[in-house]
Amino acid sequence: MKPLNIAIFGSSGAIGKALCVEYANKENIENVFAFSRKGDTLNQKNINSHTVDYLDEESLKRTSLSINCKLDIVIVAIGQLDNPEKSIKELSAKKFIDMFKANTIPTALIAKYFLPLLYRDRTTKFASLSARVGSIEDNHLGGWYSYRASKSALNMILKGLSIEQKRLNPKSIVFGLHPGTVDSKLSKPFQKNGKEYFSPEFSAKKLVNVIDKKTTDDDGKIFAWDNAIIPY
Repeated sequence: MKPLNIAIFGSSGAIGKALCVEYANKENIENVFAFSRKGDTLNQKNINSHTVDYLDEESLKRTSLSINCKLDIVIVAIGQLDNPEKSIKELSAKKFIDMFKANTIPTALIAKYFLPLLYRDRTTKFASLSARVGSIEDNHLGGWYSYRASKSALNMILKGLSIEQKRLNPKSIVFGLHPGTVDSKLSKPFQKNGKEYFSPEFSAKKLVNVIDKKTTDDDGKIFAWDNAIIPY
């Protein structure tokens, strides 16, 4: 079993941090490069923490140049949900811009600077946290316009990346992940009494299992925490 090098963005968030720890505890992991805007340090010897601004290309470029090895897996575990619109009356240009800055643009910019760090001659994986509500086909309730749109746009970016990356490495796999509803800062304002929520650790364990199972047949698709395909 060859040792793997993994980059995880969003290591200061609940799911991102849990993913870092989950991977760091696996036997075949050589390095986990943990990126966050806060630069939080995780106290495990094989986790290397870095500070980066996801919307600053100079910061991303500088950080990518500091990685002195090829990567096997890149995971983007960042996102934001802020006062989702219940109706079109609550829509604003600012909310749209904020949601795209939080949920869409970072993955595209991270891909720009970190896809070149992936191996070209063996299986590699690039995954980003999406959301079930980003599915156009699965939208039966409406509302949440800016958040839904930002995740739908993210899914399109992942599809495009999967096509382009395949030209460089036929063994490349690019896909989206839905972590389930996790007990985190993001979901707190929307939690309902009596409903069960995943712990970040449970979600991370499930997501790692999904990532491990991905093959080239899964390229460009979106998967839930239980490995079920989520339609576009």
